[in-house]
Amino acid sequence: MSISLPQKEKRMHKILVIEDERVIKMNLLKLLSAEGFQTISADDGISGLKLAQAELPDLIICDILMPNLDGYGVLKALQQNPVTATIPFIFLTAKAERSDWRQAMTLGADDYLTKPFTRAELLDAIASRLHKQEFLSQRHSIELQQVEAQLNYLLHYDRLTNLPNRLLLQERFTQLVNPKEGQPRQIPILSLGLEQLKRINNALGPTSGDLLVQAVADRLQRTVRQQDTVAQLSGDQFVILLARTNQRLEVAQVAKTILDAFSNPFLVNDHEIFLSGARIGIAFFGRDGCDLDTLIKHASAAMEDAKKSGTNPYQFYIASIGAKSQEALLLELELRQALEREEFQLYYQPKVNLRTGEIKGAEALVRWHHPHRDSVSPTEFIPLAEKTGFIVPLGEWVLRTACIQAKVWQMAGFCPLRIAVNLSGHQFNQPHLSRLIFEVLQETGLDPRYLELEITESALMQNPESAIATLHELKQLGIVISIDDFGTGYSSLSYLKQFPFDILKIDRSFVCQLAQDTKNAAITTAILQLAHTLNLKVVAEGVETQEELDFLYGHQCDEVQGYWFSPPLSAQDFEELLKGGKRPPLFSS
Repeated sequence: MSISLPQKEKRMHKILVIEDERVIKMNLLKLLSAEGFQTISADDGISGLKLAQAELPDLIICDILMPNLDGYGVLKALQQNPVTATIPFIFLTAKAERSDWRQAMTLGADDYLTKPFTRAELLDAIASRLHKQEFLSQRHSIELQQVEAQLNYLLHYDRLTNLPNRLLLQERFTQLVNPKEGQPRQIPILSLGLEQLKRINNALGPTSGDLLVQAVADRLQRTVRQQDTVAQLSGDQFVILLARTNQRLEVAQVAKTILDAFSNPFLVNDHEIFLSGARIGIAFFGRDGCDLDTLIKHASAAMEDAKKSGTNPYQFYIASIGAKSQEALLLELELRQALEREEFQLYYQPKVNLRTGEIKGAEALVRWHHPHRDSVSPTEFIPLAEKTGFIVPLGEWVLRTACIQAKVWQMAGFCPLRIAVNLSGHQFNQPHLSRLIFEVLQETGLDPRYLELEITESALMQNPESAIATLHELKQLGIVISIDDFGTGYSSLSYLKQFPFDILKIDRSFVCQLAQDTKNAAITTAILQLAHTLNLKVVAEGVETQEELDFLYGHQCDEVQGYWFSPPLSAQDFEELLKGGKRPPLFSS
């Protein structure tokens, strides 16, 4: 009984026929078209290989004996590319010797038909291969979904308490701030501090201490309403986002209810434990701040005030009045003048191939040498540059300077390095970004394949559809695209497959203490698995210890950067590093 595909299903499949005998090729194309398949064809192995790589057909039928490049050569070339290696491949040939069949199967062919063949034999072979490919594709999709689900959970929830973490809290806060209908309203943020929790937790030991923290989390969730969010920011600090309560008296009542819940003891291993000294600070979106970080900061400040007062267990934040301090205003003014005064300098942190130990690239990092304050930390002036819009001209200077330096090193005879430049959200979303980058590459003479653009998740998620279009424009220029600080932004993992990335960077917050922190290890493992499933290279940043390196090497990370190998270096010091040919030991003894 022959295998057949439903007519609707056939029209979805594209078949490439590589055959140098015109009559046979035309008969094959006619037969396949009559069966509802979409067909493309080539007359020789070289053109067939190029067509397969460009069109990515669902199945390939190929003759063996062809001039220039025979069928074996076509299959070998396809197997070397992970994108084309999985395409079902059927040999169709007059070579009927058993040794020919074994050679084809050894190379990775899926089937082998000898001429002459019947129509039923050909269609059965095609249907069998397509059915198997669909099964494998579905299984791959299920595996990918499982990895995504696991990673999504690890990124959004605390491992011990199962409470939302800061990332999920941000996502839910954003949903409330930007409602689908109506206007945003005042949103209360409560910061709960449990002064005794950490001390008692340490005294109980790991097992009983974990049970106490879990009991606290469970009681908090049962105290608030289902639509509210209880998030854990640290071992003894919790933040509550109230979804529907926004009146001052109502919020005060919620705070009292939460505090009253801690008047009852917690039962841990037959021990009654009282947590006295709980305090709550309260801040409102719109009145006390417009972003989550500011609101948490203000709510926490109010909580500290409540601790100091010793009388009221909860406290509303009292916003300070006044403009920026004179120092902040002066720094903003000096920031705008710093570019003209040539006070900025680029440093370069090496990226090391974990298999060979070779320096394969570098990340360009801007530093500000202030004439009176020595060096100003990037954590201070970069947010200020983004807030004032100065990040756009500063970012253009960084891009041009990095490209010039990369070309200088190439002209000096060093192996070409991939230079990575960070793009902020302001830069990435500005009009005509692709044109600007193209002009910089033309001016500096740098080959686009040696430029890597690092873009954060949060920058992409401001306008995902526009971001996808921009990334495709950059990819067409030949530029390498990297998603930076993966797992710390606010994007849905479903978007990851839609963006044309080449590289995924694991944030230093996950790399830190890999050998000791089981959650960081689990997140990093899941990220590596997800990236490899999507054929992305992985770079881990912030690698500082041999233990972290061994973990990343054992989980097939591609490249690393961090103080384990080298801090960021000036262009001159980086060049000396290249001249010295430094290669690190890849394993601990």
